Amino acid sequence: METVIGLVIGLLVGAVIAYFAVQAILKKAGMKKIEAMNAQADLQIKEARLTAKRIVDEAETKAEKIMGQAESHHERIKQQKIQEAKEKFNRMRSEFDKEKAAHALELKDREIDVKSQENELKQKQEKFQERVEWLDNQKLELEARESEITNIRENLEVQLKIVSKRKEELDAANELRIKELEKVANLSEQDAKEQLLEAVKAKAETDAMAIVKESVEQAKNNANKEAKKIVIQTIQRMCAEYTIENTVSVFPLDSDDLKGQIIGREGRNIRALEAATGAEIVVDDTPEAIIISSFDPIRRETARLALKKLVADGRIHPARIEEIVAKTRKQLEEQIVEIGERTVIELDLHGLDPYLVKMVGRMRFRSSYGQNLLKHSIETANLCAVMAAELGLNPKQVKLAKRAGLLHDIGKVAEEESELSHAILGMKLCEKYKENPIVCNAVGAHHDEIEMNNLLSPIVQACDAISGARPGARREILESYLKRIGELEELALSHDGVQKAYAMQAGRELRVIVEAEKVSDQYADDLSFMISQKIQNEMQYPGQIKVTVIREKRAVSFAR
Repeated sequence: METVIGLVIGLLVGAVIAYFAVQAILKKAGMKKIEAMNAQADLQIKEARLTAKRIVDEAETKAEKIMGQAESHHERIKQQKIQEAKEKFNRMRSEFDKEKAAHALELKDREIDVKSQENELKQKQEKFQERVEWLDNQKLELEARESEITNIRENLEVQLKIVSKRKEELDAANELRIKELEKVANLSEQDAKEQLLEAVKAKAETDAMAIVKESVEQAKNNANKEAKKIVIQTIQRMCAEYTIENTVSVFPLDSDDLKGQIIGREGRNIRALEAATGAEIVVDDTPEAIIISSFDPIRRETARLALKKLVADGRIHPARIEEIVAKTRKQLEEQIVEIGERTVIELDLHGLDPYLVKMVGRMRFRSSYGQNLLKHSIETANLCAVMAAELGLNPKQVKLAKRAGLLHDIGKVAEEESELSHAILGMKLCEKYKENPIVCNAVGAHHDEIEMNNLLSPIVQACDAISGARPGARREILESYLKRIGELEELALSHDGVQKAYAMQAGRELRVIVEAEKVSDQYADDLSFMISQKIQNEMQYPGQIKVTVIREKRAVSFAR
């Protein structure tokens, strides 16, 4: 607009200057020319004015058009800003509504938590009342057991009187026999004494063995009855699942083409992976799979996770393998500590040393006869707590029993190599990290390698056996199983008069065939008892073994 106005002003100024120039020329040229030039100048001025007016009109038209465009653009920008402001307001309002709903949901969750805590408190009160009633029942049972023990003691006194009476009768019979021998045999007193002593000794040994056997059987029946009752109640309150763990892992592949990349040029990748992890990588004809083998589950898991990351990344070379394995090993160590902490929290055990917590986490990657060691230890801990409660121990002792049950096999996951057994090594670790002496003794004595000095030690030993002896919990190595079967048969064959011995029903029954000429029916009964006692004292085995002695008498004759 300013440019157009400047142009018009310039034209006007030029016209004025031209006018004065023409006047000066006309004065010099003459009056005639002045008149003509004045007319011409007037014409030019009119034309200039018309041109200036036209230019001004065009300029005003353009200016109005530009102003209209500017106003429409301003209006459009204004509407756009208003729309953006509305959208921003709606967005902020929706976020506010979401936050408001989240706060409402959180308040509702808190209300639900408060109600659940109230219900839990109510349940705890009911459990406490049930516990009080159970303690009253236990008190009544203990009183009944005291009366039963009193009756057993009276029965034993009666049996002792019977034994003393039988002894007196034997003494009288011996005196009578001595007199008869002196009359009939005409033996010297010394010879008669020797024969009499041998006869009395044989008779006394037979009677004593029968009495001992009867007493042992009666004591076993009474003790087994109470023990079975407690063990059955403990087992019924526990329910565990078992999965047998192997020493190999199968790593799936999307394509068999990855096998060549994992092996690498001249096998350098697979050698680097085996050297870094300590596990064996088997690449065979199995379609879309690789076998990872190692006796150490931690090494096997490290190799599996590292191989998974390498395959996902696609860059497989020795330097990358070492880097990934180092990172995986560090992550696995953190996972082990987390597993140990979670286990301790779930079992409600406090004050455990961080190193022992780490060792508990390492149990997750160790198995014993195919049974996962951590699951076995957790189950043993819960069984110990239940059995201690069934026996009426106080809450502190129940906690110690659970603690000892969790730590009883911790020597199996010790980081340093040692020639000590896992029970003794576990006891040393517990003593080193300031565990209760009762817990240390229970850990060291659960395989009878040291003497038990408290009530919790046999509880831990019994619960360890319960957890390991359940059907499906463990599997034995073939060599150790065959060795135990052979030892069982050799033990039976070591007795006089035994002709053959067969271990049957996977070692649960031993059938002994004796020679009828050397073994009588009475001695066969005694032999069965002696073999069972020797097995019990000299061998370790799960469950029980039935000993059956078979004496067969054959009378053969021929009709000719």
